[in-house]
Amino acid sequence: MTHARGPLIIAAAAGLLLSACGSATTGAPAPVETTSATPTTSASPTSAAAPVSAPGDVTAPGTKLKVGARAVIPYASSDKNGTVAVTLTAIEQGAKEDLAKFGDKAKHITPFYLRVRVENLSGTDLRYVSVSLRGLGVDGKGTGVIISGETPKCESTSAPKTFTTAGATYETCVLSGAPDGSKVAAAEYSRGDGYDKSPVTWES
Repeated sequence: MTHARGPLIIAAAAGLLLSACGSATTGAPAPVETTSATPTTSASPTSAAAPVSAPGDVTAPGTKLKVGARAVIPYASSDKNGTVAVTLTAIEQGAKEDLAKFGDKAKHITPFYLRVRVENLSGTDLRYVSVSLRGLGVDGKGTGVIISGETPKCESTSAPKTFTTAGATYETCVLSGAPDGSKVAAAEYSRGDGYDKSPVTWES
């Protein structure tokens, strides 16, 4: 399984990245939700880490990091369990033209690309898993825009089938956005295990 291209969803809301078929809407804030992670390629040298299992090795909920720092996070789903290191390597502003094919839905939206690197620390079978981050504004709050999908400059992918050993890595891109004149200045991870109430955040 490589990357799956999907439609763009834009809405005025303070929720997390959503994945669905549909069109852009505006309205009241939507509940925070996690889904597929976003991918692209980007190089950031990192040495392979030893398997992580002790709770003390995990990045605590509410931790604030700088862009480029990694967070050690437990991953659990119905059929996958392990520990991953998630690193927000960059926040890049895209060109409005990148969203041109979506027409008026994206007329007043500026895209931002969250470049993410994920490493398998536990050495367990985590093939095809994904993580998702949410872009935040300069005030540390949601930008009021939800984007789900990808552009040629920000392609989303889940972990490859080789993501089964300690030290295995993959890179992805999370498409985020902000109203014109605003920016995405930070990002957060808020999937379960205490992170839903106290996200790990990365700031420039």
